Amino acid sequence: MVFPAANLGSLERYRVPVGMRTSVLAKIDTRDGEGMPFPRAETEASAALDLKAIHHLQEILYAQAAHAVLVVLQGLDTSGKDGTIRKVFRSIPPLGITAISFKKPTPDELAHDFLWRIHRAVPPVGLIAIFNRSHYEDVLVARVHNLVEPNRIEERYRQINDFERHLVENRVTIIKFFLHISKREQKERLQARLANPTKRWKFNPDDVSERQYWDEYVAAYELALQRCSTIEAPWFIVPADRKWYRNAVIARIVRCTLEAMDLCYPADAPGLDKIRI
Repeated sequence: MVFPAANLGSLERYRVPVGMRTSVLAKIDTRDGEGMPFPRAETEASAALDLKAIHHLQEILYAQAAHAVLVVLQGLDTSGKDGTIRKVFRSIPPLGITAISFKKPTPDELAHDFLWRIHRAVPPVGLIAIFNRSHYEDVLVARVHNLVEPNRIEERYRQINDFERHLVENRVTIIKFFLHISKREQKERLQARLANPTKRWKFNPDDVSERQYWDEYVAAYELALQRCSTIEAPWFIVPADRKWYRNAVIARIVRCTLEAMDLCYPADAPGLDKIRI
């Protein structure tokens, strides 16, 4: 099976081509607006319609219980993973969606293969799951901080592709988003967290120390995006310096993907036309 043949129009510019072996991040500016080249007010109005459509399509997905959807959100610190979940998926009833944030692996998780904890969180049919970070941490953090031998990292790209292909062949549609921010924007967002008492709880001093590895993380993401954008589960690079634009792009891609799936309400139970209440 392949990724649903969604009509993405100009948003196709954000899909990472399969087999790409040159820089993919350099081709998309963090403030790019060509995917939705409209004034902000018009873009936000269009996004509001997309959110309503996502709500309706999710209801059919839940009722039909024949497909699942997995949304993967990856990005450098402050790129907006939490904000995307709040803004793009807020209208979906709690029974139809789940969000999982993958932290540092526990001792029990480390005792298993790196995909074990991921597979356990894959949504059942009828549901949408959002991964706030994911199995890709095991080829990102692990590479940057030399937590795993290089040859094992190379094996993991193949294992990830095999894993995602297995999910797709078993009725899980995967949509992967890399939230693409600039180093300057990250600095401003970190500073804003420090300046706002209601946001300080989100500030982690490790975020500052991790900034020194900016180039290493970008290089690790380049490899992950190149090696793991497949016809079954493509990557999309989403310009994320402007939050409203980020949300609009993701909402449109999610909507188009759901519309391209074989979604329909289940058939009526026999004899319903004869029932009178």
